[in-house]
Amino acid sequence: MQKKLIMKKDNCLHLACMLLAILLISSCKKDGFLDQTVTSSLNEATTFSDSANSMAFLNNIYTNIGFASDPRRFSGNGFSAGLDASSDEAEGPNAASVNGFIQFATGSVNPSIVPDDAWNISYSNIRSVNQFLKHLPTIPFTAALKAQSQAEARFLRAWYYAMMLQHYGGVPLIGDTTYSSSDIIKAKRNTYKECVDYILSECNYAAGILPATQTGSLYGRISKGACLALKSRVLLFAASPLFNNGGLAGSGELASIVAYPDKDVNRWKLAADAAKELILLHAYDLYYDSTSVAGQKGYGFQKLFFQRYTTEFILLRMMGQNKYLESMWDAPSRGGSGGPFPYQELVDAFPMSNGLAITDAGSGYNPNLPYQNRDPRLNYSIIHDSTLRTIFGANQPSPLLLYTNTAVTPAVAASGDAVYKGTPTGLYIFKMMDPNVINNSLSESPRCLPLIRYAEILLNFAEASNEFDGPVSEVYQAVEAIRKRAGLRPYQLPSGLTKDAMRTVIQNERRLELAFEGHRFFDVRRWMIAEATENMQMRGIEVKRGATVSYNKFNVRKHNFTKAMYLWPIPLKEIAKSPELLQNPLY
Repeated sequence: MQKKLIMKKDNCLHLACMLLAILLISSCKKDGFLDQTVTSSLNEATTFSDSANSMAFLNNIYTNIGFASDPRRFSGNGFSAGLDASSDEAEGPNAASVNGFIQFATGSVNPSIVPDDAWNISYSNIRSVNQFLKHLPTIPFTAALKAQSQAEARFLRAWYYAMMLQHYGGVPLIGDTTYSSSDIIKAKRNTYKECVDYILSECNYAAGILPATQTGSLYGRISKGACLALKSRVLLFAASPLFNNGGLAGSGELASIVAYPDKDVNRWKLAADAAKELILLHAYDLYYDSTSVAGQKGYGFQKLFFQRYTTEFILLRMMGQNKYLESMWDAPSRGGSGGPFPYQELVDAFPMSNGLAITDAGSGYNPNLPYQNRDPRLNYSIIHDSTLRTIFGANQPSPLLLYTNTAVTPAVAASGDAVYKGTPTGLYIFKMMDPNVINNSLSESPRCLPLIRYAEILLNFAEASNEFDGPVSEVYQAVEAIRKRAGLRPYQLPSGLTKDAMRTVIQNERRLELAFEGHRFFDVRRWMIAEATENMQMRGIEVKRGATVSYNKFNVRKHNFTKAMYLWPIPLKEIAKSPELLQNPLY
């Protein structure tokens, strides 16, 4: 009982000490891991001789956990966007700017200008983990809290390595070392296999210590579920085409650095087994809500994202009450700052409510009523013409009409939300926004941003199992669980699908279910289909109202993709520091 009380006391200090930790370690964070660590002995001694300061230091390592999929990852000059605007999901908010998302959309990315956050943030936090672990034996924690904290720290270190592995392939593993200014730092890249094995080892260690889920004051901290989920994701990438057969390098020294030099179908089996291990915990499930809004199919898919706690969330970026998404993605009339903006190609990827693609002759799709009887996830993910949104100061929803600059009958006032005015595509993102929150009002959402949720694990399992065993019954069950929650009726897939046909289904389900959560950018790369998906003419939609209503697609941006862009280039300044740090292929 005494130990439990001590642990509760220590955990109460987590949030209160966060700001203090930021101040204490600000001198530790430099441009990259190859830069020296500068930490005064006074700061270090003060931090790690006190339990509250030490816990705050660990908490601070959590603060960047969602940087890669952050909707505001690329920001500047009043504009923000994430990986959605770097892929075929959405148009960025400032086409004339020079920033990360424009570089990937136009194919102009290169080692001199590529954003360096994946390298710098990751190594900075890995170094912080190593500092924490170095001092952990003498930190005045209880034995139980030391074990828990060590497991959390080792997972976080694995997490940041996994982020770099997605971006670059193999990177230098620095172990437990905390470098000083007098140390000679070796920057040779480890092989892809060595990085995967290291991440898996750290996850296995942490999973053996931590509980399946975290609740109460510990909610949001690393759990066994998070450890198994990261293993699932890493092994899925490791089995994917981009990271086999030497990847982009094909042969030579880089082949084992950016990928496995060979191909082994058993890697799909490992990925399927990792996902299944998490599924068999029976600690997580898809979030359903079929009662809050009568007759609204698939409502759980929308409500999920403005809940603070559900059994679907496995790993979160914790946040206080916020309007983080509404202030950026919502329409201008509701206080949104503008973008990114979905492309029409994503809208067209959503099937009808009967599960059939809109291109299927039997689907019932009517181009004159394009939003009628569609997959419910479309309306929960994208604000389109006539989407119902609450007007500031009103209690009832009213239609948001994205008027174009054409004659409208009957006449209406010009709308700042219109295509070519508020949005370059005629569409806005709705996914994860709280429909009860408007940026230009006082309301806020309790949401946190999901980093891994159970739906991803089901899709991971389905993909890996299909690649290894083909479309067996368990593959059908996993995909159909996603479609059932989405509100598709019927949600069942056609029987007798081939492996190739099931692969197409799974890839589209990932595109729709995980839209705007940071997955699409990496999925099309690991599948090695980006040369098709990222070289397309992307379009928007305009609505013309007169005697009749017409929906006209128009060109927005031609995306350009070069083969080198399957991986990020390592920033040139890092290559310049260390000649042994080989650059990725084709840059």
